[in-house]
Amino acid sequence: MRVLVTGATGLVGHNIAAELLRRGRSVSCLVRDVERARAAVPEGAELVAGDVTDRDSVSRAMAGCTVVYHAAGLPEQWLRDTATFDRINRGGTEVVGEAALAAGVERFVHTSTIDVFRGAAGERYDETMLDPEPKGTHYERSKQAADRWVAAAIARGLPAVFVHPGAVYGPGPAASPGTNQFLFDLRDRKVPALLPGGMPVVFSRDVGLGHVLAERAPVGSRYILVDRYYTMQAIAAAVRDACGSPIPRTLPRWLARLVSAAGELLSRLTRRPPLLPRGQLHFLLWGAHPSSDRAEQDLGWHATPLAQGLAALLAAQPSPPQ
Repeated sequence: MRVLVTGATGLVGHNIAAELLRRGRSVSCLVRDVERARAAVPEGAELVAGDVTDRDSVSRAMAGCTVVYHAAGLPEQWLRDTATFDRINRGGTEVVGEAALAAGVERFVHTSTIDVFRGAAGERYDETMLDPEPKGTHYERSKQAADRWVAAAIARGLPAVFVHPGAVYGPGPAASPGTNQFLFDLRDRKVPALLPGGMPVVFSRDVGLGHVLAERAPVGSRYILVDRYYTMQAIAAAVRDACGSPIPRTLPRWLARLVSAAGELLSRLTRRPPLLPRGQLHFLLWGAHPSSDRAEQDLGWHATPLAQGLAALLAAQPSPPQ
């Protein structure tokens, strides 16, 4: 039973492929550049050239596959051309989903995000709390559109389940830094000040496992995967406990908003990423607390605590020599 994974050069897709291979599954990975992808995709997976926005290459890659894990997407919070978010996150999902329908796959595991849910600051939310309103950033709205497309395709026969990871950190491809880079910068004392707010985090290997466990869940099931919500100060304290680095001061909210707004205006002129993208600050200031109770109860999934996951990450990529 061959499995197709999209997005295997990213942190989530890499760990999905790794977990499948650990279980002895036959894995194909759709990648844009086979040679460049070799260093990022787990050894043992077959690499197939293609792009999630190209219908023919997706159909060719899916030939003979009975399960699809669609983890490809753009997690960035700023792009010069904001239409790219919709083209990749929503449009790519539609292309892969249509190919899966045509191929008659047995299961379609869709990597969504916690950003499609609603919840007030300090409020606990679960998989029942989808936000019916458009979210505040281009990234979030593109992921909402992708999520809704998959939900509608279930009525047409797509055997889909949804997985909603929080902010993912942990071992994976070096070219997909994300939250990892922030943790490394804290370790290496390169963070002059913390941003206000916080985020729900989840260890990368747990995310891979959660996706694979969700494959056998009933069609239409949704699973949030997080350890828990941590303030930025708590994350910095965990890094301090792991390696002795100091906890930077925290920017006031008003100053963080000012820096973000000024950077966004400057980016319109320079066409370069702002120092603090509005989407990043928006995510950190959300402050709602997702619950993984359903994944724990239905799948037997359990999150690795931050201290333990951080130790594994730092061991996998030691600090560079001074």
